[in-house]
Amino acid sequence: MSKFITFEGMDGAGKSTHLVWFADALRARGIGVVVTREPGGTPLGEQLREILLNQPMCIGTEALLMFAARLEHIEQVIKPALRAGQWVISDRFSDASFAYQGGGRGMEWDKLAQLEQWVHPDLQPDLTLFFDVPVEVARQRLSANVSLDRFEQEQADFFERVRAGYHKRIQQNPQRYAVVDGAQPLENVKRQLESIIATL
Repeated sequence: MSKFITFEGMDGAGKSTHLVWFADALRARGIGVVVTREPGGTPLGEQLREILLNQPMCIGTEALLMFAARLEHIEQVIKPALRAGQWVISDRFSDASFAYQGGGRGMEWDKLAQLEQWVHPDLQPDLTLFFDVPVEVARQRLSANVSLDRFEQEQADFFERVRAGYHKRIQQNPQRYAVVDGAQPLENVKRQLESIIATL
């Protein structure tokens, strides 16, 4: 039976690193896995990603473009893969919009909920792995990057709001989440992921 799994967390939380290992571990069990990302995942989505990560814009435009890319992603990648019996692992999904546009930017939660209901009323992840790290840890990791996008360049208070947005989202849907301490050593995180895989 197909499953839809999403990886979430602030920039610098380590989710992308562990996503590759997680997908490989599932494949080793004979599971067909499609790995994708947001914003992006489709040719149009990748073009929108380039705009979203680099062009200044008002908050409403940012949210609408995120959900526009998401709708294309769902119709072109996620739903077809799930119908074909594949497991889909996405680096971010709608939780990121609530965290970044809602928590970080301060957009009204209700407007984001309306967009979510419009774009994917019948689709939610079966499981979301949230990689949680203190803001100072995430920022220290990002400092090694040569080029940062406009989200990664935000100040610490922005990321504090993003983290709070994620935690608010988890409180609203606790059964869907597995919270991973992303500040742990890699081997410790891997052991936690192994235990999660064992329950799938």
